[in-house]
Amino acid sequence: MCILAIGWVFFAVDNPRASADPSATVSGDQVRVVTEFVESYCRDCHNADDAVGGLDLETTPIGQASWDDATGQWSAWENIYKRVASRQMPPADAYRPDNDEYVVATQTLAGVLDGVAESKQTLTPSDSMRRLTRTEYQNSVRDLLDIEIDATRWIPKDESSHGFDNITVGELSPALMSRYLTAAEKISRIAVARPTGTPMGLTVRLPADLTQEHHLPGLPLGTRGGTNIRHTFAESGVYEIAVRLTRDRDEMVEGLYRPHDLDVLVDRHRHHRFHIQPPENGKDFTHVDTNLKVRVPITAGPHDIAVTFVSQGESLREIKRQPFDAAYNRHRHPRQQPALFEVSMVGPLNDTQSDPNKQLVAPEPTGPVDTPSRQRIFTVRPDDDSLASQVAAAETIFAKLLRHAYRREIGPDDLAVPMKFFRDAVQTTVTTSESATVSHGSNSTADDRFEFGIQRGIAAILVNPHFLFRIERPAETAGLHRVSDTELASRLSYFLYASLPDEGLLDLAASNQLSDAAVLDEQVRRMLDDPRSDSLVTNFAAQWLYLKNLDGVKPDLRRFPDFDENLRRAFRTETESLFRHIKEHGESVLGLIDSDFTYLNERLAVHYEIPGVVGSHFRRVDLSPDSNRGGLLRHGSILAVTSYSTRTSPTIRGNWVLENLVGTPPPPPPPDVPALKEKQSLTDASFRQRLAAHRENPACASCHALIDPVGFSLDHYDAVGRYRRFDADDTPVDSSGTLPDGTEVTGVKDLEASLTRHPEMFVTCLVEKMLTYALGRGLDHRDAAAVRRIVSESAQDDYRFSSIVRNIVASRPFQSRYHPPKDPS
Repeated sequence: MCILAIGWVFFAVDNPRASADPSATVSGDQVRVVTEFVESYCRDCHNADDAVGGLDLETTPIGQASWDDATGQWSAWENIYKRVASRQMPPADAYRPDNDEYVVATQTLAGVLDGVAESKQTLTPSDSMRRLTRTEYQNSVRDLLDIEIDATRWIPKDESSHGFDNITVGELSPALMSRYLTAAEKISRIAVARPTGTPMGLTVRLPADLTQEHHLPGLPLGTRGGTNIRHTFAESGVYEIAVRLTRDRDEMVEGLYRPHDLDVLVDRHRHHRFHIQPPENGKDFTHVDTNLKVRVPITAGPHDIAVTFVSQGESLREIKRQPFDAAYNRHRHPRQQPALFEVSMVGPLNDTQSDPNKQLVAPEPTGPVDTPSRQRIFTVRPDDDSLASQVAAAETIFAKLLRHAYRREIGPDDLAVPMKFFRDAVQTTVTTSESATVSHGSNSTADDRFEFGIQRGIAAILVNPHFLFRIERPAETAGLHRVSDTELASRLSYFLYASLPDEGLLDLAASNQLSDAAVLDEQVRRMLDDPRSDSLVTNFAAQWLYLKNLDGVKPDLRRFPDFDENLRRAFRTETESLFRHIKEHGESVLGLIDSDFTYLNERLAVHYEIPGVVGSHFRRVDLSPDSNRGGLLRHGSILAVTSYSTRTSPTIRGNWVLENLVGTPPPPPPPDVPALKEKQSLTDASFRQRLAAHRENPACASCHALIDPVGFSLDHYDAVGRYRRFDADDTPVDSSGTLPDGTEVTGVKDLEASLTRHPEMFVTCLVEKMLTYALGRGLDHRDAAAVRRIVSESAQDDYRFSSIVRNIVASRPFQSRYHPPKDPS
C-alpha cells in the first residue's frame, strides 16, 4: 500500500542548472528535524534494502540531497512534503506521528524546500506564444467590438490538459485558420451592420430531453416551454422565423390533443401568435407545423427572439403515483403538451411574394442603425467624400481598435495591413487622386464604401497573429525575468476576464505603472468587481469542478426516469451560484466545502426533496443543520459527473476528491487491471463486498485502499445526486471507512470536517488549479514554494477568495518567466 499511496513521480526536465550548495540551503536544525522524522516513520519502508516505490531515504538523506532537476530529488521531496502534509503518509495502518509531530515536520520540510527554491531562482518554462481559446476569442470579440457572438458556430472545441483548455493552444493548423477566416468575415459584417441585402441564417435546436411542460427561466411569466435566443443581427430588414415542433418516431406531434397558442416575441414584446390545431383525423400531422412561419421586421444589433407556448394552466393528474417531472418522449416520459424542436431565422428578405402574415409586417427598416458595435467602431467620420479624408478617418478608427485588439501600443507597421484592405475596398469606386470624390455613377455611395472598407479592415485584424495569439517576448539571457507591464496586463486580464485588457489596464501598462505592487493590487480589486470577472465562474470553476462534463451525463432511464435537461441545467446553476456567491461577497473559499445554504429552483428542490421552493428562478435557500445539502460534495452536479449511468462509483468519486479538492491524486492504475465484476444473479454480494473482492488483487489493493474510503463517504447520494438510505439492491448504504489520514468517517459530514480541519490542503489544491489556469501551463516542483507562499499569505485573511486571487497575481510565477539556458549542442 505504501508504493501506490505515495505515488512518487520523478520529473526529468531538460533544464540543467548548477546545484545549490546544500549547506547554504539547508540548516543543521532543519536537517536534524527532518532526519529524525524520516528515521522514526519512513526508513522502515524507504531504506537501501527495500526502497519501496523506488524511494531510498537512507543512502541519500536530505542533508546530502542534490537539488538538480536532473536527479529528481527536488521533485521527490516536494512529493514527500505533500503526502506528509495531507497525512497520507505514513499509511493509516502504520506507526504514525501525532499532530504536533506532523506540524513540526511539514513546517521544517517546507522551510527547506522554500530555501532551495529561493536559491535556484527558477520556474517551469512556458510557451512564449499561445493562441486564444474559443472562450477567450469569443470574449475578446465582445470587448473589442461590443457584440455578443457564439464562437461555437465557427471555432472547434479546444483540447484540455492539466484540467484546462488554455494549456495546449500553441499551434494554428491550416484547417483551424480557415475557421478563423470564416469567423472574421461573419463577425466583421455583424459588427459594422452595413446594409447589403444578403441573407444570413441561424437555426437553434433544443435539446431532445428538455421538458417543456412548465415555465422555463428567461421567458415571460404565463408561458411554458420554448426558448429565448439572444442574437446580434447583421443588418436591418425583414426576417423569417420558422418553427418546428417535436415529433416522435412515427412523425406525430406528441402531446397535441387540443388547440395551443404559440407566441413569437421580439425583445419581450409579442409580435405574432400562432394557433396550433390537432389534425382533424388525429393521425396525419404532416402539415401541423408547415405554416408556422412569420416575417418580422428587425433592426440590426442585439435582440431577444423568444418562441414559447401560452400556458394553459396545470391540472392535477389523477394517478396513484407521483408523476415524473421529466416529460420528453412517448416511451417513459410522454409529453402532455406539444414542444418546440427548433427555431430558424433567415434574413433580411427582400422578395415581395404574398405572405400569409403580411398584415403583421411593418415597413422594412432602411439605412444603418446605430448599434452598440457601430458606436464602438465609428468614433469618427470622413469630413468629405475625398479619399484623403476617408483614409484619415480609417486610420483613426483602426488605431483605436488595434491598441485594444493587440493589447499594446501600436505603430505605423500595425496599421499597414488593415489600411491595405481598406484601400482595396474603397478604391474600386474612388480614383487614385486623393482629392477626387466617389464616382456618382457608382451603385454605392462614398459612405457605404467607407463602411465596407472598415469592415474589411476589421476582418484583417481578427485574423492577425497579434490578435489570435498572446505573445510574450523572450528574454535575451537565460534565467528568471519579470514580464513587461504590457504582458502583465494581458496575463491579468485573461486570468480574471478571459478577455482583452481594458483601457485602464493598457494606460497603466503604457506608463509602466502596472508593475507597482499597490497599483496592481488596486486593479485586481477593481477587476474582481467587474461583471466580466464572472468568467472565473463560467470558465475556471466550470473546468475545475467538471461542470462542463454535465452535458455528457446520460443516466440510465430505467433507473433514473426523472432525469432530463432541465435538471442538468439546474445542477450546473446551483454550483455556479455558490461559487459566484463566494467570489462576489469575498467570503472564505472554505464555504465551498462547508455551506449552510445553497441555490435552488423548484425543479431542483423537488429533486432534493426540499419543500417550499416554487418557481423556475434560482434563489438562495438557507438549510437546517440536519440537511443533506450544502457544499460542493452534496451538489447534484458533482455527484452526477462522478457516477456511471447505472450506479454510483466510489472509485471515481474518491479520485475526484483527491485530485480536485485535496491535490494528491493517486497514481494511474497499472496495465491489465481486471474490471470490477458486476453482480451475478446467484449472489447476494453488495457493491462494497464486490469492490472488496476486487481489492484482493495486489495490483488493485493499494490504489483502492486510498480512494475507496473517500468515495464511500459519499455513497448516500445516488448517481443523480438524490439522498438515499438503500442502494439499488435494497441493501442499506454503508458510508463508513477510514480516510488516508486515519480519520474514521461515516458519511459526507465527516469528510467535510476532515477537509476543513486542515484547510491548507484544500486551499493549496485550489491555488494550484487557479495558478495553472492563470498561467496556461502545468505546475511542478519549481512552482511549489510560490504556491505555499500564496496559501500562507491568504491564511492571514481567512482564505478569502479575493485574497487568494490577489496573492496569485502578486506571486513570482504570475509576474515572471523563466528562460532556460540554450543547449550547447
